[in-house]
Amino acid sequence: MSVLNVYLNSQRVGVLDHDSAGMMSFTYADEWLKQEAAMPISRMLPLSSETYDNKHSRPFFAGVLPEEGPRAIIARILGISEGNDFAMLERIGGECAGAVSVLPEGVEPAPLEKHIRVLDKNELAAIVEELPRRPLMAGTEGVRLSLAGAQDKLPVVIEGNGIALPLGNTPSTHIIKPEPERFPGLVENEAFCMALARSVGISVPDTEMRLIGGKPSIIVTRYDRKPGGDGIIRLHQEDFCQALGCPPERKYQQEGGPTVRSCIGLLREWSSAPVLDIAAFVDALILNVLIGNADAHSKNYSIVYADDSRRLAPLYDLVCTLVWPDLSKRLAMNIGHAKIINDLNPAHFKKMAEECELGWPMVRERIQNLVGKVFDAVGDLKFAPLSADGVTDRIRELIQQRCRKLQG
Repeated sequence: MSVLNVYLNSQRVGVLDHDSAGMMSFTYADEWLKQEAAMPISRMLPLSSETYDNKHSRPFFAGVLPEEGPRAIIARILGISEGNDFAMLERIGGECAGAVSVLPEGVEPAPLEKHIRVLDKNELAAIVEELPRRPLMAGTEGVRLSLAGAQDKLPVVIEGNGIALPLGNTPSTHIIKPEPERFPGLVENEAFCMALARSVGISVPDTEMRLIGGKPSIIVTRYDRKPGGDGIIRLHQEDFCQALGCPPERKYQQEGGPTVRSCIGLLREWSSAPVLDIAAFVDALILNVLIGNADAHSKNYSIVYADDSRRLAPLYDLVCTLVWPDLSKRLAMNIGHAKIINDLNPAHFKKMAEECELGWPMVRERIQNLVGKVFDAVGDLKFAPLSADGVTDRIRELIQQRCRKLQG
């Protein structure tokens, strides 16, 4: 029976196995457990010599794989079952979010050196155009990329104005997300919301909009990478779904996924600076309400493991979902008793504070502070749109309305 070796950067940390029914199990390697600097790859997989069964191991490992449409297409390209997590990890688990890589027996991480394929303008445009039919370049020789999520993404290396594909064990530095046809204006929407968040002091990665082959695309700097030594170092991370032991198909509260209370409980127990990270998470909840983002689910929050600490990651995937009237207004995580984003008022946040054992004066102050900052910033934010369809003007107006409502 084949097994997969699990690495953090270049160090082997354990073995991922599976049985005939496709159930996975994970065991830490003895040599990893003996290291003084050893750390768990997930909160749900504490350092231990025991073998973790499918219930405990699958949420983390399935959580690094693509979801929904991209997953189905990749499975067809690779000739494997869409539901076979193990087979998909075997084929595309070489470059995941964070520092984890999953490699077949006999394959070790290549030396951490710069091995890239520089793309000219036409090559990049052709790859981006092909992404809906070949997500993450699945099946391309020398490329083993895996990123969670349902949107098409391309991990790349950017130096100056040059864009390249990372090959071998070369870490990517940025992610390109082309605009899906079914959501016109998404790139401008996300770039605007990220810029607004940055302007009011929320930690977010740097972003840039570009037309690639005429297709609007957003380029996001990876927060799970940092300069080090002679190159780029991968930083380990896991999203809240993984850290709370929920498989990716249960990322929404209404499907049995994490709640605001469980997310705050996670930070209270697991963060190296819980007071700071809980406050930042509360700010994130408030911000998502103000920008009209009903889709802020538990895979859109992560913990970064760096410098012997565990901290809330910068926010990502900030989008005003209300700008598309046909999208669900159902909150990914209830706030107090509110399930619909348009129903929210300060009383729901007060109820949330009670449920999460947070001081209401602290939460109320953060609401008032952020509402004021966002209202002032959204009107003044200098933002060059990609198109003339006025999507950012509609978002500005919608956010101002929401600020007035939450301010009461």
